[in-house]
Amino acid sequence: MSYNAPLKDMLFVVNELANLSAIHALPGCEDATPDTVEAVLEENAKFCGEVVAPLNHPADKEPSFWHDGEVTTSKGFKEAFRAFADAGWQGVQHPTEFGGQGLPKLVATPCIEMLHGSNLSFALVALLTDGAVEALLTAGSDAQKALYIEPLLTGKWTGTMNLTEPQAGSDLAAVRTRAVPQGDGTYRISGTKIYITYGEHDMAENIIHLVLARTPDAPPGVKGISLFIVPKFLVNEDGSLGERNDVHCVSIEHKLGIKASPTAVLQFGDHGGAIGTLVGEENRGLEYMFIMMNAARFGVGMQGIGLAERAYQQAAAFAKERVQSRAVEGSSGPVAIVNHPDVRRMLMSMRAQTEAARALAYVGAGLSDLAHHHPDAATRAANLAVYEYLVPIIKGWSTEMSEQVARDGVQVHGGMGFIEETGAAQHYRDAKILSIYEGTTAIQANDLVGRKTVRDGGAVAKSILAQVRATADQLGDAQGPDAAAIRAQLVRGADALDAVVDFVVATTKADPRAVFAGSVTYLKLAGIVLGGWQMARAALVAQAKLAAGDGDAAFCRAKIATARFFADHILSQAEGMRHAIVEGSAGVLGLEIEQF
Repeated sequence: MSYNAPLKDMLFVVNELANLSAIHALPGCEDATPDTVEAVLEENAKFCGEVVAPLNHPADKEPSFWHDGEVTTSKGFKEAFRAFADAGWQGVQHPTEFGGQGLPKLVATPCIEMLHGSNLSFALVALLTDGAVEALLTAGSDAQKALYIEPLLTGKWTGTMNLTEPQAGSDLAAVRTRAVPQGDGTYRISGTKIYITYGEHDMAENIIHLVLARTPDAPPGVKGISLFIVPKFLVNEDGSLGERNDVHCVSIEHKLGIKASPTAVLQFGDHGGAIGTLVGEENRGLEYMFIMMNAARFGVGMQGIGLAERAYQQAAAFAKERVQSRAVEGSSGPVAIVNHPDVRRMLMSMRAQTEAARALAYVGAGLSDLAHHHPDAATRAANLAVYEYLVPIIKGWSTEMSEQVARDGVQVHGGMGFIEETGAAQHYRDAKILSIYEGTTAIQANDLVGRKTVRDGGAVAKSILAQVRATADQLGDAQGPDAAAIRAQLVRGADALDAVVDFVVATTKADPRAVFAGSVTYLKLAGIVLGGWQMARAALVAQAKLAAGDGDAAFCRAKIATARFFADHILSQAEGMRHAIVEGSAGVLGLEIEQF
């Protein structure tokens, strides 16, 4: 049940596919030299493997617990978080002026994957704090930035995101929490928030809650939502802590997975009203919160990839050790189950999908860096558009993938996978939440259809597909059956996705139900085609290295074999998915409600 970060693959993707050299050349990214990045990732891998990963399974067995308004986290979490913060890992991608390391998102992204792969429950506190920092950097006043960001990056304090209420799940228009101005620049906050990750814990001195609420004269719906900073302990102007604020944890949830992460029910204002301060302008809270949500959605995609990697590692190790049944041919007695063809199929499926999702996400991180640091405004805008198109895919496809990979991990273990002691079941349980929180897969798919495809008439999607076809053309010039097989499926996948983009653009206004009936399948199709594109690019690089006698030959051969498997077994599903989206809406919408 150990976790060893896949550093070789991470560095391959960072350098060869996400183009670290181009990121390093950007203003403000000069410190991200290849040697520095390799050293950072090696040190992070060591920390995650030695400090965080060993806590994962014990914490699942003895999770955080609530008593009399206070939460005690699992054994070892408090000490591990202090070590995490002291080493500067919370601030990898945040500005140096607030105590961060100021490194590109492309460098932070493998670190995020490693932390979540080593211990998903532990890593959530860092994920939410990252989101709070992003929101304050974008929408906070200079005074708020000066007061809150450095303690968040040093781990003295942590951050939360407070959207959901008992009557308002994903429908934020139904938010009822109230914020009454006091005439002194503060507001009295009252209401109930649920599903608040690390809403109460014992790992830091203070918790900074970012809370959506309505002022008394706010317009109805999402246009009337504002964002407030509501700390657990009030913060004085000099940064010292004042009295306890009127926000209290009344319970934590008992969950299927991520058990060690305390998911709190928070009550604001039972004793006169919690004191909060406005972030930005009134009635623009949802706009600001989306900054947190987009950062968190990308991070949740990395959770899926990290968890899938750990599930794969455990299944592969077990398959090489578990001896059972004779081989299909060529053995006189029982063999390790890795020799059985179907076990090998499952392991290759786990590996190929994880590597494809990793490559797509890291490439997305590089695009984000270009969007923020490139000196040319038009280049920044073009890269931002592609990055934003990819975010719902990275979140939605990667998390759906992780659930499938974790399920296959249990299957590889056979009956032992159903036994909690092996740890395989924990990965499966933990994976389930990833496709739900920070917006379900359907919500990501709705975003992909509406904001990311229809709004620009499919222009960004088509620009990406042009790059996919260019890679397919390169494969046409390469030699050998692997390149030919990968090219054939990549072309078919691009054709399928192209047809679906045309269908979505042409049909959404006239028949929106037909389009949204296939929206999740569209998201998954985009994931496997764009993931397959990255695997094809990886195969081209590996083939060139082999031809030049450059690098690790065994690694390069494995990369080509994995890309071939992805093309044959995953990317080959594209045409069926196209059919389901374009011609299959009747099967979704055909029954009357009473017939269910």
